[in-house]
Amino acid sequence: MKALVLEDDDLFAELLETVVAGLRPGMRVTVASRLSEAFRYVEDDDFDLIIADWNLPDGSGLELVRRVRSAKATMPVVIVSARADRDSVLKAAHYGINGYITKPLDVRVLHKKLTDLLSDTPAKLPSISSYLADALENITQLPSDLDAAEILDLYRRQDELSASQLAERWRDHPALTLRLLDVANSTSFRRTGEPLDTVRDAISSIGVAMALNQALALSLDVSRNIQHPPLRARADVYYGQALSVAKSAQALALRLKKQPMLFQQAGLLSRLGEMALVKVLDEYVALGGEVEETAFEALFREWSAPFGNRLKIHWHLSLGLRELIGAVHTLGSDCTREDRLLMRAASLESLGLKSGEDCQRLLRRLGLDETEPKELKPS
Repeated sequence: MKALVLEDDDLFAELLETVVAGLRPGMRVTVASRLSEAFRYVEDDDFDLIIADWNLPDGSGLELVRRVRSAKATMPVVIVSARADRDSVLKAAHYGINGYITKPLDVRVLHKKLTDLLSDTPAKLPSISSYLADALENITQLPSDLDAAEILDLYRRQDELSASQLAERWRDHPALTLRLLDVANSTSFRRTGEPLDTVRDAISSIGVAMALNQALALSLDVSRNIQHPPLRARADVYYGQALSVAKSAQALALRLKKQPMLFQQAGLLSRLGEMALVKVLDEYVALGGEVEETAFEALFREWSAPFGNRLKIHWHLSLGLRELIGAVHTLGSDCTREDRLLMRAASLESLGLKSGEDCQRLLRRLGLDETEPKELKPS
């Protein structure tokens, strides 16, 4: 299923994207910030849902509704606007919209409204290879165990919360870590051209309220928890591996008197490709697709790296963070960068290979030689 979001406010568009992507398994979201851009998208693609802002820099979202309605009379179309007066609502209704949401919005209300609109829309299921190729070109949210009730409790206390407190609370949540970095860097790139590396900086950039909105939207993702048992078992293994690397990297960074946050995040995101692929395969099975369990190994060998590489760029991770993640998996013998040596050593430690020759050599290069001197025997 494909959705088009037309919204010129960057942060609000990112929030809409998060909500819509979680409406049902396999949802693919395209975002446009200009009316002219949206016109091109609807000419080139076939969408199942459109959400459009009323006021845009180059026209009105109602013009998009008019064009879409001339070709597709039954496709769900929702207008989002700061206009809350009765005349505006009636004017929009005249164009044949299916819903009208006012800003500032309640994420739960929006989620329920859109879910109800899509309840009768059947899903289209291609082959598994076509499904994976399509998913590779679109945003993929990672599996998340965020609890909506906990996020709502944080809402009530948001005036007391700082970016540092939220970053600490969410430090073991790779899905939310990635989404916050993506949202913050989308706007940061446009303003300064410089990426943000840490969740704390990302929350500071977009604000506590928007960070909570993103967290709540992720917690409402209908497919956030993996349902297919073999894939759930894989997800547990990959998450455990990532968490183990993160903890080892944090410990090594502290011993080297480095700020540990960036290294910890690199470890947490080190299984990005595998976790994204778990989510996409689970979506496919949930939609009624069939994948033999014996085929999983080959699919993960073929698709994990492409998903990881694609998403690290799509989610605007800085080059430095991407290089740290890459060092978890492989490291050239001629590498002298201490931060990458640290990540590779953390990876080997997490695999239980701390006493092995490769890990010990890395630790010595970092000045952390832990080998005990051999006791000299009397002559």
